[in-house]
Amino acid sequence: IPSYTVHRQCGSGLQAINSAALQIQCGISDCIVAGGVESMSTAPFYVNNVRFGVGSGNIELKDPNTASQSGSQPKSQYTIQTMGHTAENIAKLYHITQKEQDEFAYYSQLKADAAIRNGLFKEQILPYKINKKKTEVIFDTDEHPRLSSLDKLSTLPPAFIENGTVTAGNSSGRNDGASALLITSLEYAQEMDLSPKVKIIAQAASGCDPNTMGLGPVYATKKALEQAQLSMTDIDIIELNEAFASQSIACIREMGVDEERVNPNGGAIALGHPIGATGAILMTKLIHELERTGKRYGLVTLCIAGGLGISTIVENLRI
Repeated sequence: IPSYTVHRQCGSGLQAINSAALQIQCGISDCIVAGGVESMSTAPFYVNNVRFGVGSGNIELKDPNTASQSGSQPKSQYTIQTMGHTAENIAKLYHITQKEQDEFAYYSQLKADAAIRNGLFKEQILPYKINKKKTEVIFDTDEHPRLSSLDKLSTLPPAFIENGTVTAGNSSGRNDGASALLITSLEYAQEMDLSPKVKIIAQAASGCDPNTMGLGPVYATKKALEQAQLSMTDIDIIELNEAFASQSIACIREMGVDEERVNPNGGAIALGHPIGATGAILMTKLIHELERTGKRYGLVTLCIAGGLGISTIVENLRI
């Protein structure tokens, strides 16, 4: 079975789904497994410029989870910006306070906690057996959520700049994750007696200023809506990747949507953001929520390091 790896930073998982859909639309394939996987906890440290020998002195080990961020855009044109710095840029541009960011983060945690307690993720997660100290553990629940309090969140220090508003508590977490979806043509599904859940009706990617890369979903979603001949009011459920609370708040404002439609079961601030897997995880969450609620249209959208956004619109086929 032929396969290939998709790399589009935070949008990789969704791009894999979109690429699968395009291959099927072009008649190249009729059935594709698409998704994403990320293990940030086991990402290997690396060393630059040692291939041809090393002189005396110390060598710096670099963490790939953070070192790559500042190189996501041409430094000569956009300077060195980590993703946290771009989140601070957006907070300043949109006058978003830490209190607003903390409230958004706390609400994400509350929604995720309720979803877990009510078993809404059970059908989405494949239980995995782990042998731990001679004891078999069934891993079937997201471990990242940390339901704290607004008071506790307000005490966290700025994570990126002095006197900043972006903290560890109102940013997405680094964790491991994976997700896979079966994408087929309608003809193949009928031939195999499969019952499709949703139809991909639009997909788009867009560039934006890397210094405010978190606004990428705004531009990509506009293109996807035009392609689908829909308006934002037609979209029932939105899975917006919560890279940072500041970025999420700004996108919600710019897209003109009420927060109730966004991430109904919590987002990346609560559940984590395993970079390459998140897009596919969000699509999985969206499909199940559309089916559970009987809603028609759903949107998955993510910002991408370096100044990009990616969006996909689907239609529920089971209503």
